[in-house]
Amino acid sequence: MLQWLKAASAGLVFAAALGAQIRVQVNLVRVVATVKDPAGKLVGSLNKEDFELLDNGVPQQIAVFERETAQPLSVAMMVDASGSTAKDLKYETDSVVRFLKALFSSGNPRDAVALYSFNYQVTLHNYFTHNHVPLEHSLRMLQGDAGTSLYDAIYLAAGELESRDGRKVMIIVTDGGDTTSAKDFHAALNAAQLADTVIYPVLVVPIANDAGRNTGGEHALISMAEGTGGRVFEPTLGDALDQAFSEIIKELRTQYLLAYYPKDVPLTKDRFHRLQVRMRRPGLRVTSRNGYYGEAEDDRSRPGTRMTLPSGNP
Repeated sequence: MLQWLKAASAGLVFAAALGAQIRVQVNLVRVVATVKDPAGKLVGSLNKEDFELLDNGVPQQIAVFERETAQPLSVAMMVDASGSTAKDLKYETDSVVRFLKALFSSGNPRDAVALYSFNYQVTLHNYFTHNHVPLEHSLRMLQGDAGTSLYDAIYLAAGELESRDGRKVMIIVTDGGDTTSAKDFHAALNAAQLADTVIYPVLVVPIANDAGRNTGGEHALISMAEGTGGRVFEPTLGDALDQAFSEIIKELRTQYLLAYYPKDVPLTKDRFHRLQVRMRRPGLRVTSRNGYYGEAEDDRSRPGTRMTLPSGNP
């Protein structure tokens, strides 16, 4: 897919030099879904006929249906190394190390993790690898420092995830809030949605009193999780944090891929298309991202080159 996009870009430059007007559409839209029963137990044995998909309110035909356990994972593991997390950083990284070992031992051999930390700056410590040893080494070396560039971290990691195949996930271990980012909430969320990335914030907030918490930052992360089809975990340190990572692994191993070619979709001035996934079986609850960036109303009257960018490649 990346080679195709490079070739397409080269072709567009050449055509533009000739004064041509070309329209390129990348139409297949992917949606990753997680389904639970009324008791909250994951359901992994459903069929295509159990799902209904709507794009801007119009039902769509599901062209690709897969149970996601066969697709490789690209995980951006993002650890808050700001000053406010310094005292708990060792306990958090211990749990992350256990998570990585469990992830690699039970999954696809093509699963890969990249490690980021963020404080006043964003650091990529390890590019995507299936080897937990260098990741563990980097985790053990983390130290807390001032500042929290959370939105910058999400934005930059989304850029790296966008060209990768298979499923794409961000796991963000933080106490919530952003203080030093150049990018804002909307830029970070848009980048994650364009990269077709599911966000799982793990909010390690041992303070129960709202007066000692960044509730605004927490609510922002909840919105990001809901917008990308993930969910928020709010554990304390120790066993509860390990349990949160265990639940994330279970969800990642019990997902569905739904993909479709948009048809008869009413366009608006907003490039963001609203997605809905519904279950035909009563009682089941589905979690998925709430939209993607595609074609807008004004695109059809605008001359020249246009490219519809959905959510990745199958």
